[in-house]
Amino acid sequence: MQTLITLLAAQGDGGLSMILMLVAMFAIMYFFMIRPQQKQQKKIKEFRQGIERGTEVVTAGGIYGVVRDIDDVHNILIVEIASGVRIRVDRNSVFGSATGTDAYQK
Repeated sequence: MQTLITLLAAQGDGGLSMILMLVAMFAIMYFFMIRPQQKQQKKIKEFRQGIERGTEVVTAGGIYGVVRDIDDVHNILIVEIASGVRIRVDRNSVFGSATGTDAYQK
């Protein structure tokens, strides 16, 4: 810490303004890029943990379906995409709820 202070004192006002500029740039990046991304990831994680049987979901591949069974041991969801057609999907590939979308037909 002492060497940083002596370095700034030796460089004069130019060094201090450069440090302040870097801190300001990091703060801007944090509030406009990093923080919103973290909030979105937290929201997705909470949705995945709250999935129950009967929940309408959309996978990362764009497949709409209804969760029919959950295997918590292997982290797998059984999703019915059509009448009698069921697929196994990794829980981490589910990104949102299909509720409220016009493209999904029951």
